[in-house]
Amino acid sequence: MQTVGAKMAKVELLSAAKAICLRDGRQVAGATMKSMASSVPASIHGQKYISLTTFRKSGAGVATPVWFGEEDGKLYVMTRSDLGKAKRIRNNPQVRVAPCTIRGTVTGAEIAAMARILPPEEHTRARQTINRKYWMARLPWIWARTDTYFEIKFG
Repeated sequence: MQTVGAKMAKVELLSAAKAICLRDGRQVAGATMKSMASSVPASIHGQKYISLTTFRKSGAGVATPVWFGEEDGKLYVMTRSDLGKAKRIRNNPQVRVAPCTIRGTVTGAEIAAMARILPPEEHTRARQTINRKYWMARLPWIWARTDTYFEIKFG
């Protein structure tokens, strides 16, 4: 059981963290603890590719290098609904994400996250985040069969 003093210290610490959230060395007004916990990790932010590890029913992980877009502390990934990663995420939304090269060689630590398959009405926003980052994603004939988008949250 916690003492009253320990509880007060915990409340003060949480209040201070909510009041002063630092991002890029600047104070961000109105930030909350939730927004701090769900932001894109520094090792992923600004990378060209990520290794997205999804899990089979047996628990074995399958890593795939993918393009991604970043917005509001979340990552967005596009794929086809008939590919393995879409099926695995439907069965198990837990994923691991790590920075990687174009060939999938992991260059940093893996981070646990949760993936969510986006409904069709949210596809446009996800697609725009990816299009802003990769000029080839804007070519419609290459990505015509892309019909599924994931949102990946951290924390």
